[in-house]
Amino acid sequence: MSVGAKVKQTLASLKGTQSTLRLYSIQSQDKEIKETYKEALNITNDIINDLEERIKILEFEEPQYKGY
Repeated sequence: MSVGAKVKQTLASLKGTQSTLRLYSIQSQDKEIKETYKEALNITNDIINDLEERIKILEFEEPQYKGY
């Protein structure tokens, strides 16, 4: 598996994790727990944005990684 494919797979996993955190946040009744989930969502969102930027750089520098 290439570096580009691994980064994209990691991105997909993080997006799935983010969806799960969002669901838990919605279902939670406790305000403190809800805030913890929201904080985790913000952190994963920052990481997702960083990975998306890294993928753009990878695809620009290594065109063979495009489209995976």
